[in-house]
Amino acid sequence: MRIAAISNSRIPSSTANSTQAMKMCEALVQTGHEVHLIIPAEADESPWEALAAQYGVQHKFPVLRLPSRPALKRMDFVWYAHAAARRLRAELIYTWLPQSAVFESWLGAPVVLEMHANVAGRFGPWWLREFWAGRRTRRLLVTTVALRRALERSTGIRFPDENIQIAPNGVDPEQYSGLRDAAVARAQLGLPERMSVGFTGHFYAGRGIELLFALAQALPTIQFLWVGGTPDRVDYWRRKVAQANALNVSIIGFVENSRVPLYQAAAEILLMPYGSRVEASSGQDIAEVINPMKMFEYMATGRAIVTADLPVIREILDESMAVFCPVDDMAAWKAAILDLSGDSQRRQTLGMNARQAAQKYTWTARATRAVDGLISS
Repeated sequence: MRIAAISNSRIPSSTANSTQAMKMCEALVQTGHEVHLIIPAEADESPWEALAAQYGVQHKFPVLRLPSRPALKRMDFVWYAHAAARRLRAELIYTWLPQSAVFESWLGAPVVLEMHANVAGRFGPWWLREFWAGRRTRRLLVTTVALRRALERSTGIRFPDENIQIAPNGVDPEQYSGLRDAAVARAQLGLPERMSVGFTGHFYAGRGIELLFALAQALPTIQFLWVGGTPDRVDYWRRKVAQANALNVSIIGFVENSRVPLYQAAAEILLMPYGSRVEASSGQDIAEVINPMKMFEYMATGRAIVTADLPVIREILDESMAVFCPVDDMAAWKAAILDLSGDSQRRQTLGMNARQAAQKYTWTARATRAVDGLISS
């Protein structure tokens, strides 16, 4: 099947949505489809080799960049993307943009609309209701049950089960095959050789950086490894860590997706210290519906996970795979880390269970389910 994948992500960039789009397009290619990714021309064009390294993808697909003026709220891009999809003779539109999904469904194309957050703004609910009102072949993918409920609440629509699919994010198991133990990974990366706690991801509000900093100060014999963040936030926290003389914190900054598994493997314990409010790159609060890609990466790494006890996280993890701590409860987080640092058997059991569960959350399995049966229907 020839698929036009339409995304508003800036590629290349460090955003999670750009990684998700690239991973999903690769998975569709791996499952036998011809995929053309269509994006706004809002970032410097990079050769495929650079994109492949940054996003950890190996299966090539064309990336088409089209004009997009911010003043027009990307409506010009939606039109250009539609025209490009027609030129490509796409049999299916796969999009992360409700506006694009509506436009394509008006014109009769089978459409998959993938949503990662609740609709927002004055017209957000209208766009989704309009998409749902269409009589064409359509499917709505949402990453969590919580997101389905949030969208139904916002739009006043009860989505039929046959047209909606709960599709959590995924992981590429090949990236996580052959990982050695934490000490070996630390040696490869030139990191200090001591019990280590890791965090990978962004430093947006609600991601738990303040808690990480407090934990590092309270646990000086444990090494803390932070990977990710935009340059300005990385610089800010490096200055703050230096001023506090927190010698047990290594802030690496952004690394290519292909190298993330090795950094995750360098820690015995991996943290997801979300707050009660979690800010997305758009500024929207996604704590109710979050489905972080790093959760599946942590699982595939086979390390012990300590996570904030958000209800939506329990859609994937349970106590056999992770330790849950109340949001922002410093004492509980400190105790969890200390307990795990002294109990290698429990770390191993949690990691093994999580890694086994991760096997069903592959990008290719997700891609297969996402488009299965759409053309024939």
